Amino acid sequence: MNIALPAQPLFGEPLPIGEGRREVLDFLARRRSTSAGTLRAPAPDGAELAELLRLAARVPDHGKLFPWRFVILEGEAKAEFTAALEVIATRQPNPEKARGALFKIKVPPLTVAVVSRHIEATIPEWEQRLSAAAVCMTLLIAAEAAGYGANWITDWYAYAPEATALLGLGIGEQIAGYIHIGTPAEAPLERVRPDVHALTTRWKQR
Repeated sequence: MNIALPAQPLFGEPLPIGEGRREVLDFLARRRSTSAGTLRAPAPDGAELAELLRLAARVPDHGKLFPWRFVILEGEAKAEFTAALEVIATRQPNPEKARGALFKIKVPPLTVAVVSRHIEATIPEWEQRLSAAAVCMTLLIAAEAAGYGANWITDWYAYAPEATALLGLGIGEQIAGYIHIGTPAEAPLERVRPDVHALTTRWKQR
């Protein structure tokens, strides 16, 4: 990461609001996920990844419950994990398709599993799950802003009970997403985007 980041603000420290960040808008206007199959080394090292996770955790979190956690998959441990998924794939309804989908997690040099946790509280479970999704998106954006390629994927191994147990998920936990990070071997191409106008209405009382 060639960008020096500000230190974590102190608790209660006033933070700036309303300062224009044109470079952020420019980045978002052209943001594009990188195909997982094109991600190669290098990936963020330990210190870089720690900073990216720090940024990812700065998301809306009603009740300050931190209803998510991270599982890092890299190196030999990741190879062992995907090898075990290969075995689990043979027991899926469509084994050939399940095995084929594993290239998306096997190829990237670094994967962060964002685990959504349901915390018993007055905060609705839906809001807690949305906070975990916000973590996924923020990590994706942070990795790309740092100069890496990234992709947010789930697929069957995010839902199959054997696969989630392999990752160590407990009661009330779900995979919000596997965030794959690395250096793109090729530039991603722009894809079809929605007609936002057609999807937008303004409410008014009848």
